Amino acid sequence: MSEDKVEINENEKELPSVEKSDQVINDNSETHIEDQNDFAKNLFPIIEEYKQKLVACEDNLQRALADYQNLEKRSQTDIHQRVLQKTNQLMLNFIGIYEDFIRAKIALKSNGVDTEGLDGIIKNMDALLSENNIKVIDAKGEIFDPKRHEAVSTIIDDSLDEGTITQEVAKGYISFLEVIRPSKVIVSKKK
Repeated sequence: MSEDKVEINENEKELPSVEKSDQVINDNSETHIEDQNDFAKNLFPIIEEYKQKLVACEDNLQRALADYQNLEKRSQTDIHQRVLQKTNQLMLNFIGIYEDFIRAKIALKSNGVDTEGLDGIIKNMDALLSENNIKVIDAKGEIFDPKRHEAVSTIIDDSLDEGTITQEVAKGYISFLEVIRPSKVIVSKKK
């Protein structure tokens, strides 16, 4: 019997008691929870760091997008300005020819020659100028404006205000708000 008792005691050693197994599970659970808490505590600074990086990336993206939009607008403006400049340059050359036709018409009419065909050509040229928004600068009787007029001479006239344009020597032209050729004028001056 004593051997049997010894065997039972040995079996008892091999099998942990219910209380002992609960304690081991609780110890493991507590250790596991503590590990999870430590992991979570270590995770919060990493999350904050990535949130800051995300905000910085979003800010950089917004700035890059704004820079791109500004560049696109600037490019469109530059292209528009260059096209307008080249168009004005071409129209300025055209105006020289247009004025030659007008002078030819005046000369032919003064000699009694029929200018009907020439009138049709000049009418087409007027239409082309109008389509390209090229307008004559009205100068006679206006006050001299150095942005729109070029004074070629002055004349003393006390009856007019100082700087009044008395005569237009050559017509000036404007495209939209840009002067492509100033009017050449004679300006009044008081004694």
